[in-house]
Amino acid sequence: MKIAILGANGNVGSVLVEEALSRGYEVLALVRDKSNYNAKVGVEVKEVDALNKDTLVNGFKDIKIAVSAFGPKAGSENDLVVVTRNLIDAAKEAKVDRFLAIGGAGSLFVSEDVTLANSGLLPEEWLPVVNAHVEVLNVIKNETDLNWTVLRPSSFFESGERTGKFKIGTDYLLVDSEGKSHISFQDYAVALFDEIDKGEFIKKAFTVGY
Repeated sequence: MKIAILGANGNVGSVLVEEALSRGYEVLALVRDKSNYNAKVGVEVKEVDALNKDTLVNGFKDIKIAVSAFGPKAGSENDLVVVTRNLIDAAKEAKVDRFLAIGGAGSLFVSEDVTLANSGLLPEEWLPVVNAHVEVLNVIKNETDLNWTVLRPSSFFESGERTGKFKIGTDYLLVDSEGKSHISFQDYAVALFDEIDKGEFIKKAFTVGY
């Protein structure tokens, strides 16, 4: 089966490609400029402009599973919302079976009525992208005609080891035994592809952490 990954050349997207290939999937890498992308064996590459829905429809042709690892540039955080709307429309037009997106930890609760985004715990400079991810989740949650899934990482999300050992949650920020909320790109990819294989969170958002 072939999986389309938007943003396949990004920090997280490149790890998702590796995980997909390790599980025997063919990968269609959707990138802005394929001259800057070194495709591995088993990876087809197409250029798309994520701000142009029509190029996404073409990119999703004959694709059953689409994953968005799109990350906006600093100062253009609202592009995340625009691109997500384009992805949703393109996925429906192209008759994609499942659409999965990398979410943000900001919408996760740290207490009964307080999310990470409005907790005051985050640095001011993080808030534009954090709030964009919150808005994106609200946009996706309103979709009833698409089998969507959003996987939200923990608060600290960076490259690390692929351990295969982590916790799965739903609406609350996960923390480890020392109170730290973190997950590696590599274990995040494991959790995402476990969900692709099992389909336990269709039309739902969930989270992963140590």
